[in-house]
Amino acid sequence: MNLARGSGILLHPTSLPGAWGIGDLGPTAYQFVDFLKAAGQSWWQRLPLGPTGYGNSPYLCFSAFAGNPLLISSSKLVEDGFVLAEDVKRPPSFSAERVDYRRVIEQKRVILSKSYAQFQTHPPAEHRQGFSLFREKHASWLEDFSLFMALKETHRGHAWIRWEPPLITRDPQALQKYSRRLRDRMNYHRFLQYLFYHQWAALRQYCYTKGVQTIGDLPIYIAHDSSEVWSHPDLFYLDDQGQSLVVAGVPPDYFSATGQRWGNPIYRWDVRARSGYQWWVDRFRANFALVDLVRLDHFRGFESYWEIPASESYATNGRWVKGPGAELFAAVKAALGDLPVIAEDLGVITPEVETLRDTFGFPGMRILQMAFARDPKAHTYRPHNYIQNCIVYTATHDHNTTVGWFTAEPGKETTQSKVEIEEERAGVLKYLGTDGREIHWEMIRLAMSSVAQLAMIPLQDVLGLGSECRMNRPVTLKGNWEWRFHPDQLTEEVGTRLRDLTDLFERLPMTTPQ
Repeated sequence: MNLARGSGILLHPTSLPGAWGIGDLGPTAYQFVDFLKAAGQSWWQRLPLGPTGYGNSPYLCFSAFAGNPLLISSSKLVEDGFVLAEDVKRPPSFSAERVDYRRVIEQKRVILSKSYAQFQTHPPAEHRQGFSLFREKHASWLEDFSLFMALKETHRGHAWIRWEPPLITRDPQALQKYSRRLRDRMNYHRFLQYLFYHQWAALRQYCYTKGVQTIGDLPIYIAHDSSEVWSHPDLFYLDDQGQSLVVAGVPPDYFSATGQRWGNPIYRWDVRARSGYQWWVDRFRANFALVDLVRLDHFRGFESYWEIPASESYATNGRWVKGPGAELFAAVKAALGDLPVIAEDLGVITPEVETLRDTFGFPGMRILQMAFARDPKAHTYRPHNYIQNCIVYTATHDHNTTVGWFTAEPGKETTQSKVEIEEERAGVLKYLGTDGREIHWEMIRLAMSSVAQLAMIPLQDVLGLGSECRMNRPVTLKGNWEWRFHPDQLTEEVGTRLRDLTDLFERLPMTTPQ
């Protein structure tokens, strides 16, 4: 892929500041784009934007196509005439540092319900037709999703495998009966999706005016408790009651000595192939319509994936099974043309995975934190071994912050021994030729100076934050996806320093719209 040399920031919208307890697509998102432009950054990367379920993970969403209503901005609802200013002028008191999802959901529901009521009685003229066109354009997934969400409400949020048997097996008469009964709630969920897509489109357009492009994230797997698994059970390895027969995960790796049992259902790739991989074509098309570049999560799973019997509690007793490989990407490319994709080629990477990546010209990922470990493949993550067709990160959302990683102690944030930590730390300092007092800026400089096409930096590293600010701890369920930054942290000094490095290593945008 021919990308212009550049750099950007990794930050999920939930981490933005804001008065309603969670970052959203409102004013602070626009202010962040202004910061990116001032700091000379040409890319904004975020995590999946779908509606989150158990654990609030953006990698376990209720739909592979829908947007997260929690990201809908109350301020933008006022601007667009969906709610009155008095409805949002006194937000409750929330933590500025962490997202309290339970409270946020409660308060967002109030505002979103008011906006729907207002839309039903006094719809803004320019949005009446817009909503109708949106429903028509997205009907292929929106109708199943709206019924799925309405049914979840009537079943107190329980997963679909706990619903009545006729709904689990999608008996046509039962579906018809509930569709009539839940007509209004279905329309409510369609409306929320319209709001999300409308606000995201406006924010993305603003990014363009500032010379900022967006990178999205497409997980290989989807949640079992999702609209797509419920509405298309024949496309997954499930039993007659909807329970998974086998689940996804990875063997022991960088993050866990016992591997990771993710629990996602596994695709029946043979069935997908008979349709020409149409669902995947549709999924890629939907993502390309939202962003400029897609990070394809767990890319190695398309060549071979780790299959774990659903009866197993741990990932160790799994096996490698061949995936769809080049056939899938050839089908998507034939339908959509060149694929603007980053391959997340981390984990157990074989020559076959590398061949699949290179056949389609996808840039892979290089993680600086992985360059100094006791791993035979660590040398591939050291900048002097890079090729241009790659994307370098100081860290990803799954890693510790750079400061947290460098100052880690045995038993805290790492499974390494004291000797291993000291060896790794000494190797870092020797490679950098510094004393490590500003380790985050030194690692940013290392990334920027590399030949990689793009250098992507988590905002936590730009701000020099510690382990308490990491986004996710793999193999844990609590406390993830909650971190938020304070607007005062994005100082002019930080922006200037980042821009100077970007300029020094020739990563500034060639032209920046005014």
